[in-house]
Amino acid sequence: MTLGSKIAWDDTVLPFQLDASDMRGRVARLDGVLDGILKQHDYPTQVEALVAEMALLTALIGQTIDLRWKLSLQVQSKGAVRMIATDYYAPQEDGRAAQIRAYSSFDAERLTDGAPFDQVGEGYFAIMIDQGNGTQPYQGITPLAGGSLSACAEAYFAQSEQLPTRFSLSFGKSTEPGVGEHWRAGGIMLQSMPKASPFAAKQDGEGDILTAADLVDGEDGDNWNRVNILLDTVEDLELIGPSVPPTDLLVRLFHEEQPRVYDAQSVRFGCTCSEERVRQSLSIYSARDIKKMTTEDGRVTADCQFCGAHYDLDPKSVGFEAEQQSGA
Repeated sequence: MTLGSKIAWDDTVLPFQLDASDMRGRVARLDGVLDGILKQHDYPTQVEALVAEMALLTALIGQTIDLRWKLSLQVQSKGAVRMIATDYYAPQEDGRAAQIRAYSSFDAERLTDGAPFDQVGEGYFAIMIDQGNGTQPYQGITPLAGGSLSACAEAYFAQSEQLPTRFSLSFGKSTEPGVGEHWRAGGIMLQSMPKASPFAAKQDGEGDILTAADLVDGEDGDNWNRVNILLDTVEDLELIGPSVPPTDLLVRLFHEEQPRVYDAQSVRFGCTCSEERVRQSLSIYSARDIKKMTTEDGRVTADCQFCGAHYDLDPKSVGFEAEQQSGA
């Protein structure tokens, strides 16, 4: 395998279908995307791992949806890691890359030496879909449970969408010879073919937490169990790469299930923040409110937590009582 072909699969999501078992899936590899996300903050290792896992889930889930604008995943918890938020922006033109951004807030003093998911306490996992202007955003939530963010996502699809879903993920710091240490992630998502798009059901998700096994029986159950047994044989290095192309991996795992692949979707780190958006967010405040936000230097400042962009504004030019200034 050449270096060029290795790199070609980095930061991509490959859709596939298993014709023999009526399953669909995605294979994702993230490299530069994670670098773009994680270099914005000096996260502790446990937080880096959670953000990497969340970004990988976002890439896999985002590509399954007929999305016109934005998919957001969010974790809110009472633990040391209070919040993880990710956004997936659909490509605006054919052939363009999707964009992913992610951010976490945490209490450094409460972090322990335990596993990454141990830093997350009681809370919820949420998925939000916003198709843009003129549409009603959709949100579904499920309690945090199961020992990993991927287990939370599986519970979400079983509970809120009634879609049997399985994730097999791997992520960590790569130490390839001749390459600086950096994070890589890879994973596979398997899902029973949905009966509607983007998700099969719009339930509130109340009551006992369901699992994928609760949703399938008969021939569907046999197919689901067989495909999951095959997925259990995957190795971490096969998921992360870069030595095994996703196409070879699918043949190795599922050759008897008649895998069919579609066009890969490239993804990259990207942020939608702008001075215009900052001004819009401040437009609800009066001049008195803006005065309270003004620094000793006489400026209103804002920082994007996703990409680190810094905005420095004249307080007279923001808020609903802003003065109209030419050339401001």
